Parts: sequence; C-alpha cells; structure tokens
Amino acid sequence: MSDAPVSTLPGIGPVTRGRLEEAGIRTVSDLRAIGSVAAYRRLKFMLPRQVSLNALYGLEAALRGYHWLDLPQDVKTALQREARLVEKGLPKRPASRCTIA
Repeated sequence: MSDAPVSTLPGIGPVTRGRLEEAGIRTVSDLRAIGSVAAYRRLKFMLPRQVSLNALYGLEAALRGYHWLDLPQDVKTALQREARLVEKGLPKRPASRCTIA
C-alpha cells in the first residue's frame, strides 16, 4: 500500500483529486482499500450530474496503472453493470418545483 497522494496515479487530475479528497479518499492506499466502484459510488452520490461513467473507468484504470481508453472491453462491460447498480441506489431527487396547488 502507498501513502502517496491519489494524484500520483495516472489519469487523476486536479478535479478528480479534489473530488476524491472531498469524499475522504486522499491516498493511493485509500483508493485501493475501497476500490474503484465504491469510490465512484461516493462521487456519484456527492455530484450525481457531474460524475459520469468515464469517472469509473478512470478510477479503475488508475488503479491498474494505465489510461481508461486502454481498459479491456470485458472490464468496461463489468463496470457498466456496476454503474447501473450505483444509479439504482442513488436517492431520487425531489421535483424541481412544488407540485402542491
């Protein structure tokens, strides 16, 4: 395990680093301990509209040490299934306007 900042992983830029830190994931060890799907779940809960499937690809690829475009298709397919499960578990947002007459 590594106490290196999560930003030392490939593909983790300043925006993702900031979001991960806000989610309590500060080091490579933190991210490895919870894994890409749990980290994605935290980020998606915090910022549902800003965090996309590409974030999950990026987190998984960073843990593997390469660019998300290089993830094998079977890994992407598995991550897509996980992302759908995360989406189902997110709280439903209230209507943007009051519906009481």
